[in-house]
Amino acid sequence: MPMSNFVLSVLLLARKNTRIAGLAVLAVLVSSCASMSEQECLTANWLDQGFRDGRNGEPLTRIEDHRQACAKVGVRPDQRLYLQGRDRGILHYCTSDNAVQEGLLGRQYRNACPAHLEHRFLIFYERGKQIYDAEQYIEKLNKQTNQLEQALKQEENKEQRSYLRQELRDVDRQLQRAREDLRYLERRLRY
Repeated sequence: MPMSNFVLSVLLLARKNTRIAGLAVLAVLVSSCASMSEQECLTANWLDQGFRDGRNGEPLTRIEDHRQACAKVGVRPDQRLYLQGRDRGILHYCTSDNAVQEGLLGRQYRNACPAHLEHRFLIFYERGKQIYDAEQYIEKLNKQTNQLEQALKQEENKEQRSYLRQELRDVDRQLQRAREDLRYLERRLRY
């Protein structure tokens, strides 16, 4: 079933802005070792926590992280409620639209989707991830171009300048091809 053009347009426009937000969230998550604070453990609604974890694509093993974090304050997660919530939340995560978004953001898939949803999720995730990878490659080539241009400005040796010009032409051809590939991938995503 093709994705709606509206949803695709929103995803393509939002991906650059959400990368910055995603990096900020990632920095906060990495800086915090425990999956939950002591206060969160003491007031946890395990059905809601499971739903949030499922919606965020956390693997089933995430409850073990919560169990370790909450053991410090003598709280044990309610596994039945947690899994009930996660089962509902994962249905929101394992959609084709979300798969594309995860791929566009370059996020790693953590094997969170149940088998009956995973195949379709991975197809759309891979399409988004290919666009992300193509953008990263273009960024790399742009940096190479800038470095070669700077080196060319500073180089006085005629042979070396000739070599740098040729390198610049080669990178320019690669960049042109990479942009064409990106346009193809973006068009393919719409269908």
